[in-house]
Amino acid sequence: MRKVHFIAIGGSAMHNLAIALHRKGYEVTGSDDEIFDPSKTRLKNEGILPEQIGWHPEILDDSYEAVILGMHARIDNPELIRAQELGLKVYSYPEYLYEQSKDKTRIVIGGSHGKTTITSMILHVMKYAGVETDFMVGAQLEGFDVMVRLSETAKYMVIEGDEYLTSPIDRVPKFHKYHPHIAVISGIGWDHVNVFPTFDSYLEQFRIYVDTIEEGGCLIYDVNDVEAKKIAATSKAPAFVYDIHEYHTDGESTYLISGDKKIKMQIFGEHNMKNINAARNVCNKIGISDEIFYEAIASFKGASRRLELMSENKEKNSLIFRDFAHAPSKVLATAKALREQYRDKYLVIVFELHTYSSLSEVFINHYEHCLADCEKAVVFYDPHAVAIKKLEMMSDERIVEGFARKDIKVVHSKGELLEMFNDVPKENVVIGLMSSGDFNGLTKDDLVEIF
Repeated sequence: MRKVHFIAIGGSAMHNLAIALHRKGYEVTGSDDEIFDPSKTRLKNEGILPEQIGWHPEILDDSYEAVILGMHARIDNPELIRAQELGLKVYSYPEYLYEQSKDKTRIVIGGSHGKTTITSMILHVMKYAGVETDFMVGAQLEGFDVMVRLSETAKYMVIEGDEYLTSPIDRVPKFHKYHPHIAVISGIGWDHVNVFPTFDSYLEQFRIYVDTIEEGGCLIYDVNDVEAKKIAATSKAPAFVYDIHEYHTDGESTYLISGDKKIKMQIFGEHNMKNINAARNVCNKIGISDEIFYEAIASFKGASRRLELMSENKEKNSLIFRDFAHAPSKVLATAKALREQYRDKYLVIVFELHTYSSLSEVFINHYEHCLADCEKAVVFYDPHAVAIKKLEMMSDERIVEGFARKDIKVVHSKGELLEMFNDVPKENVVIGLMSSGDFNGLTKDDLVEIF
């Protein structure tokens, strides 16, 4: 039996890869200094939850085929040092995904926004069409019980191509490791300023990504994105473009327009209509017809925390959505989608500054006008999040200035946020919650009591 050890097994991607290898028949062990749900429960259900929390270098020996190192681990991790002393092969998880898919056709979805949704759409359509595929996606999807699948039989590997770093000992973007046959750039907007301190240093990662396309492969990119277009012009691989899919919204429902057909969708927003065309182009490249694609995409409900409906009160005609949006382009697209879909409702957008970039004063001006088109705009700014990332506090006035909207309300705790909701209409209202965090532990029950 092939034997693999995970250092920092509790991470979102890491525990999913561990489960995938366990299901493939590998002997899997792992360690971490903290493991929270859902990782903890899922690892326990698979029988691979570490018996003890902490690092245990003594369990490693030369019987291990590989050690997979998570980004959460430090370079002085005692298990990493032990693995290096033993001469064991140490992989980052993207390196190991490549090892597992070297003989497959790799489809990689890169970009500053839309990656998870486009990847999810492709997987949804492939499943509908009966096309077996391995995959790695960054969110839980309906109809899939894991976020990573690895097999001996699938011809394809579909990968969400994150531009963040691979591991503490290999500080390059994950999507440099995958060597796609079909590469997508959904759009480019500066992010991860703690790692890429200038926009050009961020752009350079996409130039390198395009250079990793396999011979005979291709690039698919958003024709409206200026930076993606520039990078595509340097690509040795043939490049193909996509645009916003023709669609119509009546204020409550959204329809794709395909010839004389109107296809009612379960997702909405101009950005999602663009994501659909990216996915359609990829599916066409692997032989899935438009006819099958449109049949399948009509039942796509979206990925977890991507314009996900948390709650609906039909009596009060109120809806609450949550979204993972954190970068400016994502915040703007999500706010625009909610405004367009529910143009006759009172729209409240609550955005949490949670990532290193969003909490940085040097970056805050990039959110200018992102929350312009709603009746009430709220920014959640938690001093604890600032302290954890060892940044300087901004004044509320500086945040208001950054968003370029004078009536923005800045709140600093869950209690302040719930109190703010007292001043919001309770009927014919849409609440959009955007964050890569959780608003100090805000729950659905907190909101249902109000709306």
